[in-house]
Amino acid sequence: MSTAKPIKIEEGTEKRKKKKGGLNAYVLMFLIIVVLTLLTYVIPAGQYARYEENGRTIIDPTKFEYITNTPVGLLDMFNAFHQGMVKGAPIILFVLLIGGALGIMQATGSIDALIRFTAQKFGKRKKLIIPVMVLLFSLLGTLIGAAEDSLVYITIVAPMTIALGFDALTGVAIVFLGMIGAGFTAGITNPFTIGVAQTVAELPMYSGMGLRIAIYVIFYILSVAFILRHVNKIEKNPELAEYGKFNPNERITFDDNFKLSKRHALSLLVFLGCFIALIYGVISLGWYISEIVGIFLLGAIIMGLIGRLSGNEMTDAFLKGCSEMISGAMIIGIANTILVVLTSGNLLDTILHITSNLLNGLSPSVTAVGMAVVNFFIHFLVPSGSGHASLVLPIMAPLADLVGVTRQTAAFATVMGGGVSSLIIPTGGLLLAALGMMGIPYSKWAKWVFPYVAIQIVIVVIFLIIAQAINYGPF
Repeated sequence: MSTAKPIKIEEGTEKRKKKKGGLNAYVLMFLIIVVLTLLTYVIPAGQYARYEENGRTIIDPTKFEYITNTPVGLLDMFNAFHQGMVKGAPIILFVLLIGGALGIMQATGSIDALIRFTAQKFGKRKKLIIPVMVLLFSLLGTLIGAAEDSLVYITIVAPMTIALGFDALTGVAIVFLGMIGAGFTAGITNPFTIGVAQTVAELPMYSGMGLRIAIYVIFYILSVAFILRHVNKIEKNPELAEYGKFNPNERITFDDNFKLSKRHALSLLVFLGCFIALIYGVISLGWYISEIVGIFLLGAIIMGLIGRLSGNEMTDAFLKGCSEMISGAMIIGIANTILVVLTSGNLLDTILHITSNLLNGLSPSVTAVGMAVVNFFIHFLVPSGSGHASLVLPIMAPLADLVGVTRQTAAFATVMGGGVSSLIIPTGGLLLAALGMMGIPYSKWAKWVFPYVAIQIVIVVIFLIIAQAINYGPF
C-alpha cells in the first residue's frame, strides 16, 4: 500500500495509556455499590405492585406502598456480585460470543483488506476518500458495534490522511466520527448498545429500526460535513493543522492496481450475508440473542475456512476476540450487582416513585429529553455502551411506563445520550488511547469536537420529541 513504514505502538504502551487516561469504571461502580448498600439503612424501602402482560413485567403506577426496611449487610453486598453475574449471564455470554466471532472475522484480514482497497481506490482523489471512509467505518459501528477496532484502523488512516495533504486529526476524525459518532451511536443493529438496551427493556430485538436509520443518515452527513469543514480550514490556514507525532512531510505512494483477493472478496460476501440473515431473521422469524450469536459464529467459521485459518488459529482469534470484550462483559455483571443491591434493599421502586413524582406534570416529550441528558452524564461514569445500558434500563424502562413515555423511546434516549458523550468524555479509555497513540492532546480534540457534539445533542433532542409524538414503539 505504501512505501512508508507503519507506526507501531507497543501493546504494553497502549495499555498503559488506557489505564492512565481513563477513570477506572470498576472502582467507581464498586463505590456506588457501597454507597447504595449504606443507603438501604437510610432510605425508606418501597414497593410497586407488578403484573404480567403479554410476557412483559408491568408496574402498576397507582399501587405503591412503603414497607419495612430491608437493609443489605456486608456479606450480602459481596454475595450480590455473584448474583449480579448470574442475573446478567445471558447478555454477558452474548457479548463474549459475538466478540469471539468478530475476532475470527478480523483474523481473516478481510475487513482490513476492504479498508486498504477503499483507501487505494480513492487515494488520489483527495477529499472523495472522506465520505467513502466515513461510510465504511460508520457501517462497521452501526451494524456490529465495532469500536475497539478503531485503534487498529487509526494507525492506517492517520498516516494516509497526512500523505494526502491533510493532518492526523483528520485521520482520527474519519475513524472516530464515522465509527463512534455516526455508527456506534445510531446503533441500527449494534448488539452492544441497542441490542442490550432492548433486551433489558423487554423490547423485541432491533425493533424501531426506522428511526435509528434516519438518525444514522443525519449523523453520517454531519460527520462528513464536519470533517470536510476542517480539511478546508487547514487548506487555507496550514498552521491550524494538527499532526501529532507524525511528520507532515511524509508522502505515501498509491498502487492503482491494488485489488481485493478472491478469498477476501468471498469472505466479505459471507460477512454481508450475516447481516442480511440477521435482519431477515429478527424481523421475519423472531430471532433473539441465541440466533444472532449462532449466525455470527457460523459466518465466522465459514470466513475462517475461506481465509485458510487452521483450527488453532481460529481458536486463538476467537479467544482474543472474547478477551477484548471481557471488560464490557464484566461491567454488565457489576451493573446487575447494583440492581441486585437496589432490589434486595427495596430501593429501586422508591427511587422510581420519587423520580416519577419529580417528573409529574412535565410533558412526556420533556421527560424523554431529560432521560437523554441524564444518560449523557451517566456515561461519564460508566463509559461502556453495554454496561451503561445494563445499568440504566432497569430503571428507565419502568420509569417510562410510569410517566407516559414508551419503552422504545426510553431505550433510544439511553443509547443516544451515552453515544453522543463517547466522543468527548475524558473517562473513555478508548478515546484517550487513540489520541495518545497519535500524539494529539485531549484538550485539542475536545475543543475541536465540541461543536460536533453540540449539534448531535440538538439532533437527538429533535428526534426524541418526534419519537414521543409518534408513540415510538411497539410499546
